[in-house]
Amino acid sequence: MKLISKNLIYAFLIFLLLSAFFALLTSPLETVKEIGLSELVQEINKGTVEKITVKGNDLEIALKDGAKLSAQKENEASFSESLKNYGVDSEKLAATDIIVKQPSGFLFWLGALLPFILPFALIALFFWFMFRQAKAGTMQAFTFGRSGARVFAPGEEKVTFKDVAGLKEAKEELKEIVDFLKSPKKFLDIGAKIPRGVLLMGAPGTGKTLLARATAGEASVPFFHISGSEFVEMFVGVGASRVRDLFQTAKKNAPAIVFIDEIDAVGRQRGAGLGGGHDEREQTLNQILVEMDGFDRDTNIIVMAATNRPDVLDPALLRPGRFDRRVVLDEPDINDREEILKIHAADKPLEKGINLRRIAERTPGFSGADLANLVNEAAIMAARLGRKVIVLDDLFTSIEKVLLGPERKSHILSLKEKEITAYHEAGHALVAASLPDSDPVHKISIVARGRAAGYTLKLPVEDRRLYSRSKFLADMAVALGGYVSEKIVFDELTTGASDDLQRGSDLARRLVTQYGMSEKLGPITFGDRQELIFLGREIAQEKNYSEEVAAQIDKEVARFIGNAFKTAEKIITEKREKLNLIAKTLIEKETIEREEFEQIMGIK
Repeated sequence: MKLISKNLIYAFLIFLLLSAFFALLTSPLETVKEIGLSELVQEINKGTVEKITVKGNDLEIALKDGAKLSAQKENEASFSESLKNYGVDSEKLAATDIIVKQPSGFLFWLGALLPFILPFALIALFFWFMFRQAKAGTMQAFTFGRSGARVFAPGEEKVTFKDVAGLKEAKEELKEIVDFLKSPKKFLDIGAKIPRGVLLMGAPGTGKTLLARATAGEASVPFFHISGSEFVEMFVGVGASRVRDLFQTAKKNAPAIVFIDEIDAVGRQRGAGLGGGHDEREQTLNQILVEMDGFDRDTNIIVMAATNRPDVLDPALLRPGRFDRRVVLDEPDINDREEILKIHAADKPLEKGINLRRIAERTPGFSGADLANLVNEAAIMAARLGRKVIVLDDLFTSIEKVLLGPERKSHILSLKEKEITAYHEAGHALVAASLPDSDPVHKISIVARGRAAGYTLKLPVEDRRLYSRSKFLADMAVALGGYVSEKIVFDELTTGASDDLQRGSDLARRLVTQYGMSEKLGPITFGDRQELIFLGREIAQEKNYSEEVAAQIDKEVARFIGNAFKTAEKIITEKREKLNLIAKTLIEKETIEREEFEQIMGIK
């Protein structure tokens, strides 16, 4: 209905434009009085007519005084014969200039034919619009089952392993895939089968897509990139059709790499959904399984896929012969972070003498995407402040912006709130500096960032893969440091500690139920965390223990929290002077850096 209305509007506008054009051509520019032949003869006999122009049956009369008239002659007779019939004076007529013009040319034919052609032209134009839209809809229906994958030719925006910092083990694993694509014959001659698929597993931002592009760039083969969600439509069978089209196109361009990003969108376990096994997602997954099984022995196509949820994938995808190569992408360590920062800072003007190692030390747990965002935020900040180069403070400030959010300068605290926030953050910092298993404090601030009114930035000395029980206990005590400080100093509690209490409680429960670090309950995990597929992401943790054990778990969690509270309370009570000094410095300066904090604490 909308399409018809749109076409009618177009047709009406065209009709108005043509009508205006035709009226402009045919209408005279000035008003001319029309007279009869008898009056014309009278004017000729008087000698007032200077010139008569004959255009078919139309007469244009110019008088000697400058006036203009018009008249119509008879159709059957000639002009001179008509005048004689009305008694014109022959001498006066001979003295009058008579010009005869034949009505020919564009305007004549336009004036004659346009009234007949215009209605048919408008109708034809209307139907042309209708058929054009119908044709477009038909073509869309025929192309609905095409994959729409983005194809990168071997020389187009080429990315190689040199452009990917870190991930040494992952790149070593994928070099074998590059060899398969470059020289398949040496593997086939010895009876080896080319791997069907490679599954890249890692946290968001660790470089899964970039590494897949780099693999195609190293092998100099076409790269077909599509997301798992692009297969799924509301019509059953469209996803399977797009899978078939994708693999047919890839086979025509072999050797090639087919990369399916976020494959968990279509690759979740089957048989756990509502409505049977014939929904669109399962049909698409079945077709992927069939296509990967259908490769010939010498078909030189590698299917690469990426996911950060390998635990929900269907077992049929992970069996040998399909995604039998699994490459894990870890978050970068300090050396890798330094290399990643160098890559992203290569095209940006850095101040001379900036040591990116210091930035790498301050960014544990950052992924490659986080580091790219960090450098970009620093460049934006430098440009906003009118500088031509990026200084070290820009990078340090960008770290906090990525971690906590932008500064909220408009969030002005009252004097009382500022004092409470200062003692709260001072409590965190004092407990952290007093426990040997806690990470060192790099910065304390009461300038609001994101949702936090203040923050204490603690960063580890080195990257960790394993965490000890002592480290967790220290983190819980540090989390409660602000809560305890408010309670001791003001004998009152505020909502500022709510996030700290939640983090401390979650950590205590994980110690008991997941890590087996409770001395009373022992090395047992509690709760089945298997995802309920048909309800989407996990909604509730299934209890595989009795109510009696649940009560013991609650008691153990409370005991861990109670011990952390006592630890923080003891430190703050014993070092109350240090607490007051840190808080007063914060109220005065709003920010304390690591060097100044260590001087206050007497740390060498």
